[in-house]
Amino acid sequence: MKETLLDKFMSRKGLYVSFWFIAIIMVSALIYYTANLHKEVPPIPQKVVSETGEVLYTYDDVIAGKGYFQEFDLMDWGTLLGMGAYIGPDFSTDFLHNRVESLYNFYAKELYNKPQNELSKIELGAVKERVKQDIKQQTHLTDNTVTYTSPSAEAYKNNVKYIVEMLVEGDKQRAYPGGYIKPAEAVKIAAFFDWSQLVASTLRPGSARTWSNNFPHEPLIDQDTGWYSHNVSLWEFLVLWTLTILVIYLAYEYLFKKDPKEELQEPLKITRLFKSQKKLLKYIPIVAVFIVIQLIIGGYIAHLYTEPTGNFIFSQNVLPFNVIRSLHTQIAILWVAIGWLVGGLLIAPWIANKDHKYPWLIDVLWLALVVVGVGSIIGLYMGATGQMRNMWFWFGNEGRELLNLGRFWDIGLVVGLVFWFLLIISLIKKSATNNPLVGTIIWSSFAIATLYIAGMMPINKIMPNYTVDDYYRWWVIHLWVELTFELFAAGVIAFFTVTIGLISHKTAVRVMFFEIFLIMLSGTLGVGHHYWWQGLDEYWIAIGGIFSSLEPLPLALMIVEAMKNLREKNYSGQGFSYRTPFMWIAGSAILNWIGAGFFGMVINTPTIDYYAHGTYLIMAHSHVALLGAFGYISIAFLYLTSRANALANNLVWNDKLSKVGFWLLTIGVLLFAIPVLIIGLHQSAVASNVGYYVARLRETVDTMKGWMWFRLLPDGLMILGGIVILWDLLQKTYFAKKA
Repeated sequence: MKETLLDKFMSRKGLYVSFWFIAIIMVSALIYYTANLHKEVPPIPQKVVSETGEVLYTYDDVIAGKGYFQEFDLMDWGTLLGMGAYIGPDFSTDFLHNRVESLYNFYAKELYNKPQNELSKIELGAVKERVKQDIKQQTHLTDNTVTYTSPSAEAYKNNVKYIVEMLVEGDKQRAYPGGYIKPAEAVKIAAFFDWSQLVASTLRPGSARTWSNNFPHEPLIDQDTGWYSHNVSLWEFLVLWTLTILVIYLAYEYLFKKDPKEELQEPLKITRLFKSQKKLLKYIPIVAVFIVIQLIIGGYIAHLYTEPTGNFIFSQNVLPFNVIRSLHTQIAILWVAIGWLVGGLLIAPWIANKDHKYPWLIDVLWLALVVVGVGSIIGLYMGATGQMRNMWFWFGNEGRELLNLGRFWDIGLVVGLVFWFLLIISLIKKSATNNPLVGTIIWSSFAIATLYIAGMMPINKIMPNYTVDDYYRWWVIHLWVELTFELFAAGVIAFFTVTIGLISHKTAVRVMFFEIFLIMLSGTLGVGHHYWWQGLDEYWIAIGGIFSSLEPLPLALMIVEAMKNLREKNYSGQGFSYRTPFMWIAGSAILNWIGAGFFGMVINTPTIDYYAHGTYLIMAHSHVALLGAFGYISIAFLYLTSRANALANNLVWNDKLSKVGFWLLTIGVLLFAIPVLIIGLHQSAVASNVGYYVARLRETVDTMKGWMWFRLLPDGLMILGGIVILWDLLQKTYFAKKA
């Protein structure tokens, strides 16, 4: 039969060439957009003045305010242009809404000599048009001088009083104790917030939309999303449905079609551990303890979300919400990353069939990671609570959501990642020449080690422009985690399933190439769905909308195939020594699809995200995807390391407790998604109907208090699951008896 073009594409060579072809195109496109970034970001004016000539604030005030915003980690309490934590206000929206209300009151008296609440509908309509004229036509964001009308200048002064009181005295109704920020610092922060309000309200030159693409929804000035977002959302659904069907067809027609001569290799038989692998055992309790701490902190945060005015075990003056939330996210990143490092260091000697020349280097890496981990946690706390005013940038809390580590700890983490990469490549570089699975592991390890640097520019100070800063912040969060980590996962899972005899090498290579092709296709420019509302141009709505969450699908299909082979092994009566590690790998693939794919699509269309941005609706996607896609693989590596030690030393191994920990954590995180989805849908409906400002009010969330208390169940299950996993790993690794 004549080979078709599709046959050529789905061959190993075709998929390999296609991967590099699409990778070059996507990376080139990203570089092009980045090179032109300066042309589209909102400018920071040299000064903002009233029409009488009074200077309200300057460029330097905005930059200083951004520095204080980061230093005291306000992004882990509230949001700016929808980016950040959800218990506090969206500062941009508050400043805009307060300004609008102030202008309504002013122009109601000026036009009709009556307060706003006494106006007729016709009079109110006239006032609305005057307010819109003030905001949309008389105020322009430029890099020179921004001139406010006198009523807008007065509104700004009122906003300064509002935010100074909130930040200095605290906002007990929204779990902010206050007491860390000085009044003079809060005034600078107000200038930064007002700049973000200008981004959200003023029109981009030559456009009918604001710099933030009309975010947030503010009915008082008729600011809403438009047909462009709806059109992109429609095409996104059409493209994704079509491509999903195509991916399923290609997977079962080409990827999983077995050659009659194709055989599974014998599962890896471990009779001894290399010296470097033995040294990995000390990593297990560190990672497992971090898991438990992070889960307990998550329960603490959930309590504050539910009862923000109360204390939970500790006073909020000791553990304020924003500080504890930064610890929650950073500890998660640390234990996930360290678990993955363990996996790479465990697999490398098996691939090379030899050990490192200097195994003690594994101890050096362990010590370095412990120092970075402990030091950064202390810095996160002390920095955000005002105890590192002169050195917060280097050793404290850098205050960028999910990238909170002080720059010194950032550098330490990068050095550790590069050191890890060098350890791996020095051992297995010769194997990569004839093994694409190993080659993928090596080069994705390199990308993991280096791409984190994107979030560290400039190296010695903060990035002045928030939009530019957030652009690169998402490079780390999306491209580092959802691209390079996904590539590493594809290579490691393919290698792992081949090594333990569940997938043939030929099938694994084809599936892996197809997987990394889709990752590069959708994951590179897919970072654009984070850029819709934070100050970049409108075309990012189309770019970020179309490139979406396809990459988990072939990975899940590969695991389904591995499960089928495992079932065949069970029926044939063959033993299988890696049930627990494989259970976590399989769970990762499934939760990856649920969290990144299904829940990702819940929020990834522009129309939905416009109203859901910065609401509880995001939580289901972020928690299930992070834990499933990356956390479960990290735990799998821990269990694989422990299992290898048990096999090498002929220790007793029982899977029962491991399954208990797995199901407690899995059921817990899936149940967690239910209340946050329901609360988030309620908030999104409010944002659509009466405006984003109302959706973020505490009163709006309090109507869902029952669902917030429901989180006791999933949070309790996850914490219990983490404790079971910790005890299980300790018992299996350190206290198991000889078989």
